[in-house]
Amino acid sequence: MSLHTKVIKVDKNSIHFSPEGRLTITDKVTENALKEATEIIKTPGGVVAFPTETVYGLGGSSLCTESVKAIYAAKHRPADNPLISHIASIDQLQRRLLLPGQEIPEVYKPLIDKFWPGPLTIILPIPDKSKSPISTAVTANGDTFTVRMPVHPIARALISMCDLPIAAPSANASTRPSPTRASHVYHDLKGRIPLILDGGSCDVGLESTVIDGTVDPPMLLRPGGVSVEQIRAAGGPFWKKIVIARRLSTGKNEPVKTPGMKYRHYSPTAEVVLFIGCGDGVSSVRKYVKDKGLEGKKIALLRSKEFAEAKEMGIEIERDLGRDGLEIQRNVFSELREVDEMGVDYIFVEGVGEDHEGLAIMNRLNKAASVVVREQAS
Repeated sequence: MSLHTKVIKVDKNSIHFSPEGRLTITDKVTENALKEATEIIKTPGGVVAFPTETVYGLGGSSLCTESVKAIYAAKHRPADNPLISHIASIDQLQRRLLLPGQEIPEVYKPLIDKFWPGPLTIILPIPDKSKSPISTAVTANGDTFTVRMPVHPIARALISMCDLPIAAPSANASTRPSPTRASHVYHDLKGRIPLILDGGSCDVGLESTVIDGTVDPPMLLRPGGVSVEQIRAAGGPFWKKIVIARRLSTGKNEPVKTPGMKYRHYSPTAEVVLFIGCGDGVSSVRKYVKDKGLEGKKIALLRSKEFAEAKEMGIEIERDLGRDGLEIQRNVFSELREVDEMGVDYIFVEGVGEDHEGLAIMNRLNKAASVVVREQAS
């Protein structure tokens, strides 16, 4: 059954939280849209797309299995791929997700103080699954759950008004590039969800960082909006020994703790070719086109720090991702989608160094790419 998908523009600048967490909204359209979204979220099976600082999320109550199943169905997402729960406050985390007497592990405190609200997701244990309020559909029946507090005013306001933790993966069709604009959500999920809150473009452009402090040494499970360098600097001695998880889970029945560890992600329809260590790219790209017989194919180039202009490689379509990590991070998903919607056959992308924001950027590009070319320019 196809739904009518409504898109409502909302003004994030009209939303304000006091230091005590009291919410005020000065724009009536925004307030009414959030009230409508709240009623949907509170209804079993209800889901809404909304902006966060990272990407747009498709949210439903973390406490309602019917709602979580509706998220999976709308996205065509595998049910063994767990979801992140989003909260508006520490108080809400304690009241709604933790068991009586359960505390947030001390190792997370310095990072929560520094990066919440913000694009950092932490893993917490579930001491007794039989008593946990979290739907097992959120955790893929695991014994941990993931949670973060978004900084985006629209996301925080929605979660606060619902007073429910909201399970929310990216609001795209599963395996597609993550959406950083409401138009991306509409393209993928039109007719599958009732409401999209349009809050403009997302600031970060990539999903949150996911860390696991329940193990020693701690693990970086997914790089994202907070870099590993920032975690080491802010987290104290325990986090200085953080280990980066490089391997995806490959076993069909192997459980995972967080999204992005088991399935291919972020893939446009066009074939993505990622070029790493190729200097200005001219010889490497021309050689690849010749060797693969791609003359006459419609190719787009996404360049950033070192690549020459596309015309020097015989390519007509070019997008500049930017020169610094934050800019490239903000643009990569959006530009992948834009050139893909132009009907190109191939998307050639310049890789970047895997430090600071580059670790998250390359994590996404390696998953999107069908082919990786590693070649030093002569």
